[in-house]
Amino acid sequence: MVMRGKKVYDLLVLANGLALAVLVNLLVSNHFFRIDLTEEKRFTVKEPTRKLLQSLEDEVYMEVYLEGELNAPFRRMRKAVIELLEEFRIYSGNRVRYTLVNPNAAMGEKARNEYIRSLMEKGIVPTRVVERTTHGTSEKLIFPAVLVSYGGAETAVNMLKGSSAGSRDEKINQSIEGLEYELANAIYKLTNTEKKRVGVVVGIGEPDSLRWASLNNALLERYEVYKVNLRKKNKIPGYDALILIKPTTAVSEADKFKIDQYVMSGGRLLVLLDKLDAVMDSASRENYFAFPYAVNLDDLLFKYGVRVNNDLVQDRMAALYPVVTGTSGARPEMQLMEWPFFPLINHMADHPVTRNLDAVVLRFASSVDTVKAPGVRKTALMFTSAFSRKVGAPVRISINDLRKTKPVEYNQRQVPVAWLLEGTFTSLYKNRFLPEGVKADNYLTEGKPAKVLVIGDGDIALNEINPRTGNPVQLGYDPFTQYTFANEELLMNAMAWLTDENGLITTKNKTVKIRPLSRTALQQHKLQWQIINVVMPVLLLTLSGWIYTWLRKRKFTT
Repeated sequence: MVMRGKKVYDLLVLANGLALAVLVNLLVSNHFFRIDLTEEKRFTVKEPTRKLLQSLEDEVYMEVYLEGELNAPFRRMRKAVIELLEEFRIYSGNRVRYTLVNPNAAMGEKARNEYIRSLMEKGIVPTRVVERTTHGTSEKLIFPAVLVSYGGAETAVNMLKGSSAGSRDEKINQSIEGLEYELANAIYKLTNTEKKRVGVVVGIGEPDSLRWASLNNALLERYEVYKVNLRKKNKIPGYDALILIKPTTAVSEADKFKIDQYVMSGGRLLVLLDKLDAVMDSASRENYFAFPYAVNLDDLLFKYGVRVNNDLVQDRMAALYPVVTGTSGARPEMQLMEWPFFPLINHMADHPVTRNLDAVVLRFASSVDTVKAPGVRKTALMFTSAFSRKVGAPVRISINDLRKTKPVEYNQRQVPVAWLLEGTFTSLYKNRFLPEGVKADNYLTEGKPAKVLVIGDGDIALNEINPRTGNPVQLGYDPFTQYTFANEELLMNAMAWLTDENGLITTKNKTVKIRPLSRTALQQHKLQWQIINVVMPVLLLTLSGWIYTWLRKRKFTT
């Protein structure tokens, strides 16, 4: 009777447990939620991305080219991509679908080369990985990229980002941190039908449009771009952002008033400013000095909280430039040398605009300081290296001075060259006479919340021209080293932050921590950890079984 009663009791407990499980599942089936137990919330999809995924009206297809034989870092990237796309699939209601593709799986070398060539034509950039093995070295071509398709259109996402100054593992980790933004941004570009409006100010001595054609093309993929001639407009219409690219002639007071009122109305302004007239074409002259431009913007920027100084920064961490170092017979011998006036910017703020960026190259950049501006929050975005200096105008610029460079003279650390200003600005024309010809009707002296980003270099937005074809090359491409710096990515991040595209740019703040094991500790305590991992589970299982048996005997033995 006792045994039968216990059996009935156990069956009732089991039945109640099953009923409770079914009831709980029915209750939570209508309430979707996910719990991320990681410290840095690495699996949590940001709110702007969720809204984007939930708003999809059609299916998004993604081909991930990270299949096949991969080394450990790229296997980690593949795992991170799959985990993220699974989250995308869930939040989109199964509208995001993906497949893994091995680009090297094609039969035959000819077919494989043709397939790889077709991927590169779509904008997918492979990376060559060389590793040491027991038999020497192995070389593989890996495609860390995703092809995103929606509604008949497609775009390539190259996932290998990050600073080239870091180690391979650090660069992979930085790439993983930026995965959500890169993939969500690709979906946004394909699904967005209402593009925001961006105006580029012309008629201020800006460079020829061919010199900023690469930036213009990048902007056109995401925005509607207009040329804005201030002299032909009574006021600046409602652009979502306004760009000044390297003005070299004086902006009239009336036009400056229009810019001021645009910012006061809550506008977004990107200023790429060269303070000194410096060009490489004259650097071979012995007595060439760079003098300040008279662009008439100093008081406006000063009122907003920054001052672009009349100087040039020099940095020992600089881009290379060919210099004649001698002659071989009648032919000059050329050598690539670091040109201090072309600083490489690797020190950047932990901000969505600059987070995990590769190096940015500047050309004849000026330092930027801040001044008091109530109601304005200031963020320094880019800095020179620890071995730099500022040279006040007029600045002598001569290739021959490279031979006289003394490292001890570069004694200034992390000079800021870019500032982001956010908040409510005060008009330059508050308590001042308005410019001649400007109507005083309803002008603003206290502004709505606005954003202004100032970079002390106008050349940051200028691309090189291919001398053979006369066509522009990609922004940031260095023809001497054939390396592409992150100038375009920086400016596109800046535009995304200024225009606030559904807040997607904030997803770049995601952090994924690397927790590597200490190789030294592993070697020293190898046997100890082997015992813990192999022997201890068996001992614990045996001990728990013995305790369970002992307790049952004690309970049921009469």
